[in-house]
Amino acid sequence: MLDEIVNTKQREVAEAKARLPLEDLKARVANYLAERSFRRALTRPGSIALIAELKRKSPSKGMLRERFDPISLAQQLQAAGASALSVLTDEFYFGGHLEFLRDVKQFTDVPVLRKDFIVDPYQIYEAAFYQADAALLIVRILTQEALIACLQAADTVGIEPLVEVHSAEELRMALSVGAHVIGINHRDLQTFQIDPTLAEQLVPKIPAGKLIVAESGIQTAQDVQRLKQLGVHAVLIGEALMTAADPAAKVKQLFETEVRGQRSENS
Repeated sequence: MLDEIVNTKQREVAEAKARLPLEDLKARVANYLAERSFRRALTRPGSIALIAELKRKSPSKGMLRERFDPISLAQQLQAAGASALSVLTDEFYFGGHLEFLRDVKQFTDVPVLRKDFIVDPYQIYEAAFYQADAALLIVRILTQEALIACLQAADTVGIEPLVEVHSAEELRMALSVGAHVIGINHRDLQTFQIDPTLAEQLVPKIPAGKLIVAESGIQTAQDVQRLKQLGVHAVLIGEALMTAADPAAKVKQLFETEVRGQRSENS
């Protein structure tokens, strides 16, 4: 499935370049500089931050949320305490759209991440055009040369790269190119299987000073607290929120231990 998604994405990028060449796209974002700091928003000493994901469907689980209003959902999740928002922009497999980025950005106050299968620096400039503050880069689908090119494009427009890994080897590559924000995805993108122990294996290998984000398979308040205790700084949660009848209430449930702990410290 991953190979199919990547092939589809490469075709989409080629079609986008035919409609709007790279140099023309660069000209359109020449004055863009992401104004909301993704890294700063996730830096919350003593607590763990939430990146709440807006995702309508997925290849592994099918439709997650029939009634999908990205602006309303984004506002609810921000009000519930999300430090940043992740917006799926892949249309074919995830029911997303690039326009959702701009819509969410305009009606919220927190940083917005473009979540997609980025295979070309062109997509970073696209993210800037639609006002993203951050973009996901998946090491598994990028050569080192392509990863560096995407990082350079992100630096040009001030977008923060969230560099995602699923193994020690991928982590070494992320660190070798100077990634500052490391995402540990518990889900194997080839098999869709979740390895809940992956953060335990990889966090100790990440040098101090990096910001660590855990992704996938986070369903309970106990999951959140376990990751916090491991040294994770933020969690990216989508499925558990999108399948909840009340996503804002689900956020409060997932972070209830966190809130209780902060009350105890302040009492």
